[in-house]
Parts: sequence; structure tokens; C-alpha cells
Amino acid sequence: MANLGYIQITRSCNQKCRFCSNPDTGETITLSQAKHYINDYAKRGYAGVFLTGGEPTLHPQLTEMIAYALSKNILPRLITNGQLLSEKKRFPSLIKSGLNHIMLSVYSYDNKVQAKLSGNSASLSNIKSALDNIKDAGITVDIITTINKYNASHLSRTAKWIVESYPFIRHFIWNNLDPLNNRAASNPDTWPKLNDFELELNKAMCFLCSAGKTFRVERVPLCYMSGFEHCSTETRKIVKEEERSIFFLDDKAFVKQKGLRGLIGYNKSKCCKDCLLDSICAGLYGGGECYSLSELYPVFIPKEVIIKKILE
Repeated sequence: MANLGYIQITRSCNQKCRFCSNPDTGETITLSQAKHYINDYAKRGYAGVFLTGGEPTLHPQLTEMIAYALSKNILPRLITNGQLLSEKKRFPSLIKSGLNHIMLSVYSYDNKVQAKLSGNSASLSNIKSALDNIKDAGITVDIITTINKYNASHLSRTAKWIVESYPFIRHFIWNNLDPLNNRAASNPDTWPKLNDFELELNKAMCFLCSAGKTFRVERVPLCYMSGFEHCSTETRKIVKEEERSIFFLDDKAFVKQKGLRGLIGYNKSKCCKDCLLDSICAGLYGGGECYSLSELYPVFIPKEVIIKKILE
């Protein structure tokens, strides 16, 4: 079991993604505040901390935060859009501070789609340069892709492009779009239906399995993850009783998640009561508000089969 924490260190950003769940407000924290949050996670015995935003590479004291987390025996990870990491000069200070794990957002292999979603015509070009620099620096990188209406039809092609172009990348994460209380609420054209990406997500997962890569999926109910239910982030948290804590730079302030009750914003339909996986499935995030609960259906695979895969 690995309990993990998140800290929003800034809400400034150099992109304007159409579905950003934490849009630019200009808010930022001091190094002293970051140390306070890291100390809190250390007392809780957390294994790692994610420094996020906004865009964390914009914070002038990022390297000091990374070094301090390591001094407290908490592994720091950086969640970034990679735009500033296209500059090779950024890496010496990051490496010296002790950073060795980056989580990079990539929406599409298609330059036009990436540009439209990020609000930045140079986004994909910068990501390519960032990945080259990350490889040269010897830092581990995971790829995060937000599933939305515009990339739902080519998730597997994006995965294949990344694997073929950057074979050193080992882990992938897909997050179904968060439509609640953020920039996506003003851009409903980005909201996918579950049926929009069910086949493509399955093709992408099958491809990564055959390529020897690992992956996780978030905000996708288990009825849309046939054969890969054990790769659901929420289900793994439930089964392993893992804890997640997040310090937000907004009214949410501090949020702690543990178990099924800690997964706020998820809903289920009446048919879920007949599903054998109901007790280990979070349901549909934003269901009944932005996404239709009518897309859900019961699954009749014994939950013990999925639990065994997770624990093994």
C-alpha cells in the first residue's frame, strides 16, 4: 500500500487547456508553505508527493521544494505540461535537486488536436523536445492523457506513436475528463460519452500490454474496462485501502480520499446494484450531472477475480 499526497504549488499556467480542472488564478504558495505541507505528509508516513498546478515549472522555488521532500524521505514527482522542459537548460537544476520522476501531459499525437485542446500551437513540438531532454537526463517519465471528445477516436494511435517514438517510456495514465466546476464546464463540446472511447481505450490498453508497458485508468467505470478492471486507479485504491491527500489553492483547501466513501463526485445508476463489481467500482464521475448514468450497465464477473489480480 502506498499513500500519496498532492500539492498545488501554483495556479499560474503557460497553456489554456479547454478542460483544465485547475485553471489559472495566479495563486501560488511560498517555500515555507510547501515545507509545511510536506512535513504533514511525512508525519502521515506518505511514500510520495506530487507537485502540481497550474504549471509547477513556473514556480521559482520548485527545486528547493523537490530537495526538501527528498530530505523528508518522500519521493517527489512533477506533474507538468512539459512546455518549459523543452529548454535543456532547465534540467541541471532539477537533477541536482534530486528529481527523477516526471508525469507529462500529452493529449494527442495529432498536432492540430493537441494545439486546439491546449490553446498552444507549439504544444506538441515542445513536448517532443521535452521528451528528448528527459531521455538525455535519464529521468523516468509517465504519460498522462485526458480523455475527451476530440481525442477519443485515436487513443490507441497516440499510445502507439509514443511507444514507437520514445520506447524508454514505460507507464501511461488515462484520465476521463473532469467536467465539474472548472474550465470544462464552459466547454461542453469537450465532454466525451463513454461509448465514444470504449473501443479505442480497449485497443490502447491491449497495445500497451503487448508492448510490455503498464498503465492506469481514472474516472472510467469498470463496465467500460472489460478485461482491464484491475487497472482502474479508483478500484485499486478501494481494494488496497490507499489514501490520497491534496492541498488545493482554492476553496477546496485540503481534501483526503480513502475508500469508496472518499471518492466524491462519483455516482451510480440503479442497475449498478445488480453488478457483481459494485463494491469495488467508484461509478461514473460527474454521472447524472454532466455524463449520463444510462450508459452504465451491470457486470457479472466475480469481484474476487479482480481483487486477486490487483493484489498479485
